[in-house]
Amino acid sequence: MVELHIVVSDGTSTFSNKVYAGHRKLKDVVAGLDQFRHQVHGGIYDLRFGQFGPEYASGAFHARLHFQDGGRLYITVVAQSEYIDFGKKHVARESTLYLTTEPAQLDDFVRALRAVSDGHSDNATLDASPPWGG
Repeated sequence: MVELHIVVSDGTSTFSNKVYAGHRKLKDVVAGLDQFRHQVHGGIYDLRFGQFGPEYASGAFHARLHFQDGGRLYITVVAQSEYIDFGKKHVARESTLYLTTEPAQLDDFVRALRAVSDGHSDNATLDASPPWGG
């Protein structure tokens, strides 16, 4: 297992969580994104780590990547932290953020994520911005 520390920011809001993934899962994500990055005419890819809900350990991360508008990549991120006791409740922090980026940034991210998967790096960043500018 590998612990992933994921930070998502739209320039105004930032959400950070930790999720766990098997080494095979990380390699599968790299292979899936490598194929997806060529689908600039409407392709959709769901990037998922962890599971949502109090029944699962740690947090969850889901990013829906969708090429639209002649190749621009729109990303909807839904993330959840681990569940903690909060008085009489069992709660998790949650966030939904919306970002956009270009195919070249996705290519860079796939290369960086492959380096993480292969054990050559500890960091992969996808440069993106909010859809309203900023």
